[in-house]
Amino acid sequence: MTGKLLFIILDGLGDRPIPELGGKTPLEYAKTPNMDKFAELGVTGIMDVIETGQTPGSDTAHLALFGVDPFQYYTGRGPFEASGVGLTVKEGDIAFRVNFATIDENGIIVDRRAGRIKEGTDEFIEQLNGIEIEGVQFLMKAGTEHRAALVLRGKNLSDKVSANDPKVEGKAPYSFKALEDSESAEKTARVLSEFAKKSHEILSDSSLNKQRIEAGKLAANYLLIRGAGKVPKLPNFEKEYGLQTACVAGGGLYKGVARMLGMEIIEKDGMTGGTDTDVSLKAETAFDLLKTHDFIFLHFKGTDNYGHDGNYNGKVEFIEKVDKELYRFLPEKFKEELVIMISGDHSTPCSFKDHSADPVPLIICSPTCVKDDVKHFGERYAYNGGLGRIKGKHLMKLLLNELHLVEKFGA
Repeated sequence: MTGKLLFIILDGLGDRPIPELGGKTPLEYAKTPNMDKFAELGVTGIMDVIETGQTPGSDTAHLALFGVDPFQYYTGRGPFEASGVGLTVKEGDIAFRVNFATIDENGIIVDRRAGRIKEGTDEFIEQLNGIEIEGVQFLMKAGTEHRAALVLRGKNLSDKVSANDPKVEGKAPYSFKALEDSESAEKTARVLSEFAKKSHEILSDSSLNKQRIEAGKLAANYLLIRGAGKVPKLPNFEKEYGLQTACVAGGGLYKGVARMLGMEIIEKDGMTGGTDTDVSLKAETAFDLLKTHDFIFLHFKGTDNYGHDGNYNGKVEFIEKVDKELYRFLPEKFKEELVIMISGDHSTPCSFKDHSADPVPLIICSPTCVKDDVKHFGERYAYNGGLGRIKGKHLMKLLLNELHLVEKFGA
């Protein structure tokens, strides 16, 4: 292949006008000379990632952006989180997201994140991994800080079970319940209840937790388990599109989606954070990978974090930080035929502090595209773009068409 495709996602990029920014969104307010250049050289538009008026989750959004119908394949977030932390998941496994948490002697949740524990979770996992109950194997692996992933492997299991996480402190954990009248759902709820009880006993007796208490820290003595999903059989992205792919992302969820689609996962120290990720290292890594790969998925999480925090100044600064590193992909710097897509997986307005159903702005820039008159990247500019309003499921088709034309152009 002569053409290359760079797929850039700024998580939660979209926003709404903010009075303190003169009525502009963070993207419109930010100084983004490189993104503006790509907009000028390319074609812009807005995108409903799932459906018009539907608020995307980050997992379903990325499936849609990669051309995989979430309505057909999505079962829950657990499988992607498990895959993202490096657990080998098999079709039919039931996977969950897990928090190490703290409960008191009365069984009340004191902290859902065990004081955002940063050390020792690998040791806890060693004590819990491999437990077997009623022929069901419980496999665990630590994520970042208080997070972990859990996989249930065995016969007659179901993902139709509730969580034990009330998502607030001051309450007792919920009981696991079957969400359908089936033997498999009843069994899954039953073994999860037994696992939660057994893991609480093991963690409470852990010498590491006793040391934490002596040091005035919260004990990580309970597991909050949620996000049940049966591991689906997803299409292989490389085989589907005939592209050699790589993923440059920090968050486990995004690496999990990419890994389950068959992408190569690139991991380096410094690339795992959200707002504190090494943006330059990520961009440089993507640049180098384009020499050997056809498709690079480059993901930045910080925009979403600042949106959830309502920190519009932080969001502006992070957008500018990413833009500064995109110079290396401008035509005068990157000499091969390159198709670049820049967008978000959803909007996270600072005024709302959560995902919204607002569409996201989009750039597609290539040597052969029919340019529109838009010269800046931003929500209101994108509404006037030549792409119009598209759906996320159509994005890969547009990009593959552009890549095909670029290859013919460069032949």
